[in-house]
Parts: sequence; structure tokens; C-alpha cells
Amino acid sequence: MTLQELRDDHCTPLSASHRLDDAAMAPYLQLLDGWRFEQGSIRKTYAFSNYYQTLAFVNALAWVIHHEDHHPDLLVQYNHCGVAFNTHSAGGITHNDFVCAAKADVVFAQGAAR
Repeated sequence: MTLQELRDDHCTPLSASHRLDDAAMAPYLQLLDGWRFEQGSIRKTYAFSNYYQTLAFVNALAWVIHHEDHHPDLLVQYNHCGVAFNTHSAGGITHNDFVCAAKADVVFAQGAAR
């Protein structure tokens, strides 16, 4: 799996049998800069200059992720946004979480919020 393949992939319905263990998550986490597994989710915090930029990122991310039908937990604050993905239907982390994490990084890199 490459970073570009993650970015190009799409979410599919997954069950508990698709849950990834720590060893299976490790290669994905190596592909994604700044993402970490913590408290049952993969997480990253994005930093911005102001609230407007933070909200612009949240709105752009919401549009992209809605099309994947895989929604993160967001912690929106003045100049940063915490993003956490897990697959509730699988009871853990799945490939879908990493697909969406890669897409979140693309939204940030494209400067949708800057």
C-alpha cells in the first residue's frame, strides 16, 4: 500500500472481522505523517493561524469525508482542529480510517483553510 493508493481509495462497509491489530496498523501509520494511534482512534491535530482558517478546513474536510460516509470526531478550537477516526461498526481501526486520514491530509495540504 502506498500513500497515493490510500488517497485514491474509497471507504467500503466493514465489520469486526476487518479490524486491524497493532502490527497491521504500523505500515499505515508509517505512511501518514503525524497520525498516531491513541485512545482507540487514529488521531492528528492540524494547526491554523485563526478561527476562520480552522473552520474552512473543517468545512472542506466535512465535504470530502461525507462522500466517504465515514465521519471523524472533531475537536474544533480557535487555531487548531483535532481529528480522530475509528470504525464504530467494526469496533476498532480499519482500512477506512486510514483512507480518510490520507484524505484529511490532502485537504490540509491543498490549503483549503489557508
